[in-house]
Amino acid sequence: MLNIILFGPPGAGKGTQSQKLVEHYQLEHISTGDLLRSEMAAGTALGKQAQDYMQKGALVPDAVVIGMIESKLKAQTHAKGIIFDGFPRTLAQAQALDELLQAHGQKIACLLSLEVEEGELTKRILERGKTSGRIDDQNEELVKRRVQVYRNETEIVATHYEKQGKLERINGIGEIEEITQKLKTAIDKAAAKS
Repeated sequence: MLNIILFGPPGAGKGTQSQKLVEHYQLEHISTGDLLRSEMAAGTALGKQAQDYMQKGALVPDAVVIGMIESKLKAQTHAKGIIFDGFPRTLAQAQALDELLQAHGQKIACLLSLEVEEGELTKRILERGKTSGRIDDQNEELVKRRVQVYRNETEIVATHYEKQGKLERINGIGEIEEITQKLKTAIDKAAAKS
C-alpha cells in the first residue's frame, strides 16, 4: 500500500491537492477535518466536543482523533493506499499512526509538506471563508491563531518523518497543476523506494 501524508498549515492547499492525488493514484482519502465536520453536522457528542476546540482555534485532543482514524483505517482494508490530509497533527499522533500501520504490516511512504508563507495563508483562508461557510475561515485573528498553533504544535511532525528519511518539502505557491506535478514526482520517488 502507498500511504502518504499531505502536510502543511491551514490554507496551504492540502484539500485541493489531495483531490488530484486521490484521483491520479486511486488512493483513499482520510481528512480529519472532514471527519470532524461530519461529526459536528450530525450533532454527535464527539462533534460537539470537537466544535468547542475548533471554535477556539485549538487542536482536538489526540485520543479523539486517533480513535476516529483507527475506525476509518479498518474500513479501508482493500485500498491501494491512503492519503492522510490534516493528520497527524502532533508527534503523539504521528507515533500512534506509525504503530497502527505497523500492526497492519504497513508504513508511511512519505510526508509531503506544502510550504507557504503566512501572509499568503491568511489571504487564502479569508478568501475561502467567503464561500466555505466555515466560521473559522472568516475571522482574521482566528486564522492567524490557527497558523500559529500549526507552527508551534504541528510542524514537529515533519521533523519526525524527516528523521525517517520520508520528508519532501514542496513549494505550495504557484499554479495548482505545477504544484500537483511536484507532488506526483515526490510520490513516485517515494513509491520506488518502498
